[in-house]
Amino acid sequence: MNRTALVPLLLCAAVVAALAGCRSTSEPMEQATAHARAERENAAREQAARKQAKAASADAAAAASAAKATLDRVEVSGNRIRQEAYASAPAPASPPPPALMGVFQFAPSQPANTEKYAQRTDNPVQRAAEQPVSTFSIDVDTGSYANVRRMLNDGVRPPSDAVRAEEFINYFDYGHPAPASRETPFRVTTELATAPWNPQRQVLMIGIKGYDVPKANLAPANLVFLIDTSGSMAEPDKLPLVKQALRQLVPQLRAQDRVSMVVYAGSAGLVLPPTPGDRHGEILAALDRLDAGGSTNGGEGIALAYAMAKQAFIEGGANRVILATDGDFNVGTVDQNALETMVAQQRKSGIALTTLGFGTGNYNDELSERLADVGDGNHAYIDSVREARKVLVQQMGGTLLTIARDVKIQVEFNPAQVAEYRLIGYENRMLQREDFANDKVDAGDIGAGHQVTALYEITPVASSARRIEPLRYGANTTKPDLAAGGEIAHLRLRYKVPGQDASKLIQTPILASQLTRTPGESLRFASAVAGFADALRGGERMDGWKWDAMIATARGARGSDPRGERAELVQLMDAARQQSGADERVGVGR
Repeated sequence: MNRTALVPLLLCAAVVAALAGCRSTSEPMEQATAHARAERENAAREQAARKQAKAASADAAAAASAAKATLDRVEVSGNRIRQEAYASAPAPASPPPPALMGVFQFAPSQPANTEKYAQRTDNPVQRAAEQPVSTFSIDVDTGSYANVRRMLNDGVRPPSDAVRAEEFINYFDYGHPAPASRETPFRVTTELATAPWNPQRQVLMIGIKGYDVPKANLAPANLVFLIDTSGSMAEPDKLPLVKQALRQLVPQLRAQDRVSMVVYAGSAGLVLPPTPGDRHGEILAALDRLDAGGSTNGGEGIALAYAMAKQAFIEGGANRVILATDGDFNVGTVDQNALETMVAQQRKSGIALTTLGFGTGNYNDELSERLADVGDGNHAYIDSVREARKVLVQQMGGTLLTIARDVKIQVEFNPAQVAEYRLIGYENRMLQREDFANDKVDAGDIGAGHQVTALYEITPVASSARRIEPLRYGANTTKPDLAAGGEIAHLRLRYKVPGQDASKLIQTPILASQLTRTPGESLRFASAVAGFADALRGGERMDGWKWDAMIATARGARGSDPRGERAELVQLMDAARQQSGADERVGVGR
């Protein structure tokens, strides 16, 4: 390096050395000053942090309280989830700064309620002069009542779409008379009386009772237990209750029966190949091995279950898949229409599908109920071991032995006697008028010992309580001969004997002379059940029937109640009244 380049470097070094010397002289004083300043700043930060912690803790508590209040008001209706929130509810607290993380414990967020219910609109009032014929398929399901009972017992207001009036009504035994012999698979009876909610109206009860067969005489059964073992089934009211429920059924199985067990989570698997029903130990051991985990491939499970049912098919026997699930299918075939098509195709091969619903929070009622409908089976909801015993032991004869298929009811009202009518419930079972005589149209089945109850509300021509004004230019369809004869309506019923393709027809007139001012015990209780269902759906159809009067009607018609089911209904009605508030008018809102 030359001398010219070296001079600037030496000058820079000298300046740096001089500055270092100055810094070393003043360093003790600066350190003391910086230390004091740091202590003041730390004290200020700590004080600010304590204030922020206190404020954040208060905000967290307020947010948790607001969240709980909001979650208590979750309403699930149809395929919609509506969550009410008040404008005055405090906003969630902002997260604390990183230095304070771990100081606070925030209330854990509760899972969203994603239960699914099919949207439904109550059957409208019809003018008999304009629409005299009402046609529907029978339904023996009871799942809606048990599911709503679970909600009310938990202190939760049920969403209106969870309430199906026909399933409330059909949950109870009304003592309809049975046929005298097996040659006639069921007996049809009717009762006509003044409506308990309005003396200006009448209520018509149609009762169907199937021929009962002793368990010892039931045909051999080929059952496939199809059990959802996905992660969502891990809760106590799901897979553990499924095991307890099916344990109720196993002791009833006989040597001539066959049992298979299929499970599904991320994929489907065979747990128990077709096994003689009297090998109770093997069947129970297979149940005990089940654990929950994984996603839910319901479509694959259904396909494997039907394959097992075909492998062990019993000619002339009861071939049925029993699906136990919360309905939360989330992998594989998840489209409901595709699943319905699969089940409907398998139905044609003589294999029925029964669905048992379990659990809360994500229960898919819409799917479970619909699959049972298209699968020629029945749907029940299991909320307790007691309900499992009712469905799987006491009523299993009706599940295993079908005595009448594709049962349809058609009522033609006489406009000379009836101004208006309304069918209570059965909204998703309504049929076109021409479907009644079309034997290719599927309808509900009746099993051994099953009963079906349907209620019509009727407004007589002479009543001042009409809801619909007549058409200005409507045709006068009154038939003088029928008016003079006193027919209120004409009842037609079609059904198929199992194994036959052509339906049989039963007909009976309903006469004005049948009318009684005081309904019988069964009709009074059925009316109270229908009123309860209407109240839970908003209380718009029963002329403002008040809670006190409705509950008194149910309490006064309890009659013989060996299992305490009618007394339980009265308790549920009282609980629903309390949840609806101090105002005793019917209707807990939509």
